Amino acid sequence: KKYRNGEITQDRLRYGRLKTTFDALGFAVTDSKLHRLSKAYIQHLTTFNHLFPNTITLLKYLSEQYDLHIITNGFAEIQNKKLSNSSIIHYFKVIVNSDMAGVKKPHPAIFQMALRKAKVAPSLALMIGDNLEADILGAQRQGMAAVHFNSNREPTHKYCPIVYGLNEIKHLL
Repeated sequence: KKYRNGEITQDRLRYGRLKTTFDALGFAVTDSKLHRLSKAYIQHLTTFNHLFPNTITLLKYLSEQYDLHIITNGFAEIQNKKLSNSSIIHYFKVIVNSDMAGVKKPHPAIFQMALRKAKVAPSLALMIGDNLEADILGAQRQGMAAVHFNSNREPTHKYCPIVYGLNEIKHLL
């Protein structure tokens, strides 16, 4: 097993998740094949650099007035490559992912870690997220305001303002 600072590395974690998935499906897969699949997954996934319309315009606008940060459930390696390949990583001061927090959104610990690293009080933070449960409700439970970027066309709600296009966010601030 590969260990770093007493913790399982991302590679080992991905391998373990793949093995669990194949085992649950009843497929016998060799360790060698699982490692190749894990590496191929990382290489392939990081090529998806799609940005929503108006992403760059909004990030430029926001970064001139606010410090921007990211809280993501994605693997660090994948998210960092996607942000770099999309040429937007420079807009963000702090990036907190589920690997470093040890939990995924909406768990309080990932939001608390992000707030600590960003050195901001929850009452001064705004979460813009695309998932009601993980992003919006998770952030609100920690005292953060939220805006739901409803790109997935989830049902409407009254928890926070909802936008359907990134250009709408400017008008809420």
